[in-house]
Amino acid sequence: MTESISIYFKFSIMKSLIAYLGPGMGGGVIAAIFGLIAAFFLGLWGILYYPIKRALKNKKAKRKMSSKKNINKRM
Repeated sequence: MTESISIYFKFSIMKSLIAYLGPGMGGGVIAAIFGLIAAFFLGLWGILYYPIKRALKNKKAKRKMSSKKNINKRM
């Protein structure tokens, strides 16, 4: 309990720090945020798109095979 009180007093008497971050820091933060968002959506795209693409390709191939069987039956 006394440790938490002493930590509170140490931080309460500190003066605010003055620091210059510059315009490059803001651009870097914005770029990092956009990068994280893009990584999330591209990962989601990779997880969802390729299995769907494969399923559609297999469905198309099955339809093509069934149409060939129907043509062979007619002959």
